[in-house]
Amino acid sequence: MALTGRLHPLLVHFPIALVLIAALAEFVSAITQCPGWRTVAVANIRVGAALAVAAAGAGWILASSRFVEASPGLEWHRWLGLLTALAAVTAALATGAIDGPSRRLWLYRIALFSAAGLVGVAGHLGAVLVWGADFLRP
Repeated sequence: MALTGRLHPLLVHFPIALVLIAALAEFVSAITQCPGWRTVAVANIRVGAALAVAAAGAGWILASSRFVEASPGLEWHRWLGLLTALAAVTAALATGAIDGPSRRLWLYRIALFSAAGLVGVAGHLGAVLVWGADFLRP
């Protein structure tokens, strides 16, 4: 179990990129009405959601280990990471029938763009945990 937790830093980067690319592709699809962009978005969110679940699971295992100190920042990171994975899974599950305007399309878009926003917040909190609050300062 300890190895799984230690893989968290390696596992998080790929789903972050996939979720962000999916959101960007869906945005372009909505603006241009080009179905090819929707295909890109759907493929990326499906893979990204599966990998986000793995990354979140590894993160929870890592946070529960004896060598990680509990803190409010860690708790926020844990729960926002879980919420991000759930939003990504919701978006991925809603991709089944999203042709044309429908409630499922809006559920998909809301979940996808929420996941993209949450990725940024959870990722920032993770960086603060690893690098400290001043990691962006020159």
